[in-house]
Amino acid sequence: MPIIRPISDLRNHTDQISRICHKEEEPVFITKNGHGNMVVMSQTYYDREFALNDLCRKLDEAEESLRRSPRGISHQKVMKELRAKLRR
Repeated sequence: MPIIRPISDLRNHTDQISRICHKEEEPVFITKNGHGNMVVMSQTYYDREFALNDLCRKLDEAEESLRRSPRGISHQKVMKELRAKLRR
């Protein structure tokens, strides 16, 4: 369930919101006049989400590249090349 707090809590209870962000490892949604206004999150949560987003973007790019040029290297060829490199 999302954590929702009014903007006055951000001003008056900043430490409490910070503790919530770190303890729950979830963002806190801040409302202003009853409507969504901003999201506050810990640096750890942000870094994890950013890394996940970056990974998804790279996977999308790889899939698109494969669709454009379906030619690849067979498993047998990859293994042969790896074994040759290991023997050096």
